Amino acid sequence: LSVASVEDPVVMSKIRQNLREKHARHIADLRAYYDSEIQSLKQQLEDWCNLYVLNRCEQLDAALNEASARIKALENKNNLLEKQVADWRERFYSISDNSKVLQERLEEMRTSHKEKDNTISRLKSRLKELEEAFEKLSYRLSDNTNTRLQEENKMFQNLLGEYESLGKEHERVKDTLNTTENKLLDANTEISDLKRTILKLEAQLKQVEHENALKLRH
Repeated sequence: LSVASVEDPVVMSKIRQNLREKHARHIADLRAYYDSEIQSLKQQLEDWCNLYVLNRCEQLDAALNEASARIKALENKNNLLEKQVADWRERFYSISDNSKVLQERLEEMRTSHKEKDNTISRLKSRLKELEEAFEKLSYRLSDNTNTRLQEENKMFQNLLGEYESLGKEHERVKDTLNTTENKLLDANTEISDLKRTILKLEAQLKQVEHENALKLRH
């Protein structure tokens, strides 16, 4: 520009007007550019947030399904253990009752066995007395006492038969007593095994209930 043009107020006014218009257009262009960038970034952020939330929801849904399945499995296991404990307890009570019956029967058989032992002892004593008396009679009796000797011999044979019968009964009672004692021992052993099994099942039941409670709280 010439010096004259610079000094002209009209020219300077137009120059300033043009500069203001250019500046305004530049500002408008910058504003439009940054607005566009901001909108683009907002859209990207929204898409990313939606994608993150969707993935997170899928993860939480999968974790929830897994936890639900685990809780269901624990509940089923818990129910099964409770049923097993109930069955074992019922079996334990049944065997305990049978054991009491066997114990009472054993005591009765022991009492009977003792009484029969006493009877056998008395019979042995009586048999010995009769043997001695028979031996004495065999020397003293003459031919005219043959009938009495036969009666004594018959009594002796009857007593001997009774003794043998009681001896056999005594052996049967001993065998039955031994069998009953063996059954009682087996029942006591089974009761001990059942007690250990019940304790083990109750411990497993408590553990499952504890795991189930933790899962439910989670």
